This record gives sequence, structure tokens and C-alpha cells, in this order.
Amino acid sequence: MIEIEGASKDFTLHNQGGAAIPVMAGARLDVGAGECVALTGASGAGKSTLMRMVYGNYLARAGRIGVCGVDVARAAPREILALRRDRLGYVSQFLRVVPRVPTLEVVAEPLLRVGTERDAALERARGLLARLNLPERLWSLSPTTFSGGEQQRVNIARGFAHAYPALLLDEPTASLDAGNREVVLTLVEEAKARGAAILGIFHDEAARARVCDREVDVGTFTPRAAA
Repeated sequence: MIEIEGASKDFTLHNQGGAAIPVMAGARLDVGAGECVALTGASGAGKSTLMRMVYGNYLARAGRIGVCGVDVARAAPREILALRRDRLGYVSQFLRVVPRVPTLEVVAEPLLRVGTERDAALERARGLLARLNLPERLWSLSPTTFSGGEQQRVNIARGFAHAYPALLLDEPTASLDAGNREVVLTLVEEAKARGAAILGIFHDEAARARVCDREVDVGTFTPRAAA
């Protein structure tokens, strides 16, 4: 489902004469159906960089990044957009939505994009928002006005609305209270049970121990470690 083979990444500092900063070299990992793999390593090791490479936000300098049959490292933009629409979901730490769109529509939108009947999409959105304890009075409002914790729950509901075969999770339980943390971990377990391949960053050690099948230390992919 997710296969990374020899992926490398440099950042070019255009304001410093085009100097290239190597941040990752020879990254290799596989995530199978129904498996959750945690990326670990010190701050700055490249966990978020690798996730963004898998999602296609960062272009790999070398190697292969296969996601549901698509090599993201070489795919055209339209292929990456199609992959994100129905096969690859991403729950980031930040909610980015169009202002003034109601929360219920924000959560239902991934389902509507893949052709789910509108009533069914909205019902799924309502169910997720209720499970994540977001008050119903907020569902008709834009989440751009919400607190950070409320926005995080909207982002989680949106990310789990559609049954993506592959899913990226960036700190999904960060800053959540115990009740909502439990809901998120249960959603991850449900996604694994239906066969989703999940790659995530979990600084919450207890959460990582509960839902992750194994850990991969991204520090082993740094150019220093590879040398």
C-alpha cells in the first residue's frame, strides 16, 4: 500500500547562493494493509518531511514512493490530486479550509468528491462530529472561527470521513482531552480493521503503543547516518 525505496530529499536555499541542504537519504519502509507504522526520531530528524514526501507536497530528489500503485516521486500533479481524492488521506495538525463554509460541509466534502450521495455524506459527517464531541450548535458555523482543539477535531472528522486505503496521521491525539483521545484511537483501530495502511507521527507514547504495529526511526535515513 505504501512502499518507500531509497527516497532522498534536499532543500535548496535560494537566498544563499543555491546551497543544497541534504535532509534525508535512502529512506526505506513498507506499510501493508491493516498496518499502522509510527515514524520516530529526534526533533528535526525528518518525520514531517517524509510524510510530506509521501503526500506529494515535497518532491523527492531520488527514489520511489509508491502509494496504492502510484509513484508519488514521479507522478504528474493531476495523478497526485486523483490519488488524494479517493486513496490517500492526510490528517495534518492544521485545518485549512475555505472561510464561511459550514463545518458539516467541510467534513462531508471528501465523501462528496468521490460521488457519495449527499444525504449519506452529511449523515456520516454528523456521526463523526458527534463522536468527537463537537457541539451541534457549531456544525453550521465555519471552523475557521473555532478554538485550536475544536479545529483539530474537525480535521480528524474530515480525515476519517472517507474510507481511504492509505492514511497519513500527523499527531492526531495532540492536545486532546482523554475522551476525545479515546475516540481518535478507536477511529484508527477501525481504519486498521477495514484494511487501511496507516503511516503516522505519534509523540504520545501510550497511543503509539496501542495502535502502532511497529516503529521506524527516521534518524537512520539522515545523510549522517547513511554515511
